Amino acid sequence: MVSSAPRDSAQIAQWFHALSDATRVEIVRRLATGERCVCDLTSALDAAQSRLSFHLKTLKTAGLVTDRKEGRWVYYSLNAEVLDAIAEFVGDVKPSENWSSGQNCCT
Repeated sequence: MVSSAPRDSAQIAQWFHALSDATRVEIVRRLATGERCVCDLTSALDAAQSRLSFHLKTLKTAGLVTDRKEGRWVYYSLNAEVLDAIAEFVGDVKPSENWSSGQNCCT
């Protein structure tokens, strides 16, 4: 369970940076169906393994994905706890129904 404590802004920025690339978003979409071998991602995204490795490293560094080695293969999966924290953050900053973009505190 993700705590409702305020998150570090640098960590939140790192999550969104990791999701700021179309290839990385597509990797996350592919992993939403479950763990995938890097070779499966290579063929599914029609991308070179070196290119995918760079994107997977970015996602892993941000904590969005985890990996495990089995023999010579590396399998990736989503980190549900981090995705829950992102959803919580987005929910916290979403304007409420009472919010009015026309109100200005300086008028």
